[in-house]
Amino acid sequence: MSASRMRDNVERWMIHEGTGFEEIKNPDNTFQILIKHAGQYGIPAEIFEPKAQEGILVIGAKVVMKNNQISRYLGFTEGEKKKFEQKVSDFCNSIQAISKVITEDGKQKVGVYVVLDDKENINQQTVFDAMERVSEMHEKTSRFLLKTF
Repeated sequence: MSASRMRDNVERWMIHEGTGFEEIKNPDNTFQILIKHAGQYGIPAEIFEPKAQEGILVIGAKVVMKNNQISRYLGFTEGEKKKFEQKVSDFCNSIQAISKVITEDGKQKVGVYVVLDDKENINQQTVFDAMERVSEMHEKTSRFLLKTF
């Protein structure tokens, strides 16, 4: 599936389902769109195709840490940050989420992602199922951070 065809398909599926989205410019991705309300929790989610991995579709959401959590995290030593990131990674692995602790817009965030890499089976149903999974993973990760951090 060519990059523009992949984007065209994703956009057509969003329009077909009445799901609002907007395009985001990101030099690392062939295309990237922001879904304003994804899944049962209505969270913002992103769908993109990394330039480095053509034909792979990534669907993800970012859990923004609370201000007091960010302050605590920023006060950590490098070792404590690594330990915290490992704890988050272990939790995310337990819910089958690929995760990454990132800094964006001056905030600490935990990104949770689903990767669709079976080109023949990337279709409207698998994309919407993945958006639902990302919504649930976002909610679970948010609760995990509140309980453990």
